[in-house]
Amino acid sequence: MSAGSPAPIWPGSSAPRTTERTTMLPYLDADLLNRLLPFPQAITALRNTLQDGPPAVTAPVRTTAEAPGGHVLIMPAADRNLFGVKIAGVAPGNPAKGLPRITGTYLLYDADTLHPILAIDGPALTLRRTAALSALAVDALAPQDISRLLIYGTGPQAAAHLEALRTVRHFQSVAVSGRTPQRTRAFADDHEIDVAGPDDLPQVDVVTCCTSATTPLFDGRHLSRHATVVAMGSHTPDARELDSHTLRGAQVIVEEVTTATREAADIADALASGDITKPLPLNEIVTGQTPVQPDRQRVFRSVGMAWEDLAIAKAALTHWRAAQE
Repeated sequence: MSAGSPAPIWPGSSAPRTTERTTMLPYLDADLLNRLLPFPQAITALRNTLQDGPPAVTAPVRTTAEAPGGHVLIMPAADRNLFGVKIAGVAPGNPAKGLPRITGTYLLYDADTLHPILAIDGPALTLRRTAALSALAVDALAPQDISRLLIYGTGPQAAAHLEALRTVRHFQSVAVSGRTPQRTRAFADDHEIDVAGPDDLPQVDVVTCCTSATTPLFDGRHLSRHATVVAMGSHTPDARELDSHTLRGAQVIVEEVTTATREAADIADALASGDITKPLPLNEIVTGQTPVQPDRQRVFRSVGMAWEDLAIAKAALTHWRAAQE
C-alpha cells in the first residue's frame, strides 16, 4: 500500500471511530478485497445484477481525461441504495518503471445522503470484476465438457482470468502465449501451465485475450469451430485484439451494444465492414432470453463498465459488514 493510503480495516477489528474533526473511511486493499470476495461470489454478484435488468443500475458514459503519463478514467454508477465512482489511471509507461500500469481508487457512497461508506483499491477491483465477468461469460457460452484453455497475456489480468476461469470449468490443459519469451516462461512456471506452441490454437476450447495489444493477436481462421473467445484488453476505438476471421460467422456477445460499438474497435470495425450484424447484450444470454448457438464460435468482447464495479463493490461491502459483526 502506498504512503498516505488509508489503513485497511480488517475483519474482526473495531469499527472506524468518528470524531467532530475526522472520519476514518474503511479501506479494502487488494488482499482484503480478494479474501472477502472470492471469484465464485464475484461471479454471482455480476450474474444477479444482469438478471435484475438494466434499470437496476444507472451508469453514465465514462469520462476520459488526458494526463502527461497516460489518461484517467472516471466511471460512476448508482442503484437505489448506493453510488460509486472509480477514478482509474492508465499509465502505459509505468511497467518499464517497475510500477503498475493501472492505478486508482473506488469510492462507495450512500445514495441518499452521499456520505462516503467505503474505499477500495481500484486496480484490485478492476481485476476482480473483469475476470469475474469473463468467467461468467464462459460459463454461459461454453459447453460443460471443455478441457483446453489458451491465455494471451502474462500480466495481472491474465493471472486473474486463469483463477476465475478455473472456478467455472475444469481445464485439463492450459497454455499461455506472450510477447516476451522470458516473461511467458516465467508466467507458465509460476502458474504450473504450458507455454503455447504454434499448433495449440486449433485445439483449444476457450481463448482468453488479456493484453494491451492494438492489433489482432491471432488468425481466427485457425480457431476450432466450437471455440469460445473472450477479449477484454482495450476500451479505445483504435485498438483491437481480434481479427475479422474470429468475428465473422460467430455469435458475438458484448456487455452493452451502444458502449461496445463506441469503445471496442473489434466490434465497430466488424459492424462497418458487414462481418457481423448487431451483437447481443450479455444479459440476454445470462437470462436465457437468447439461446447460445453451440454450432458456431462464440465471442465475448468486453470493454469494462461502471455497473460491474458497483456490483463488485456492493458485494464486497456486504461481506465486509458481515465480517464486522
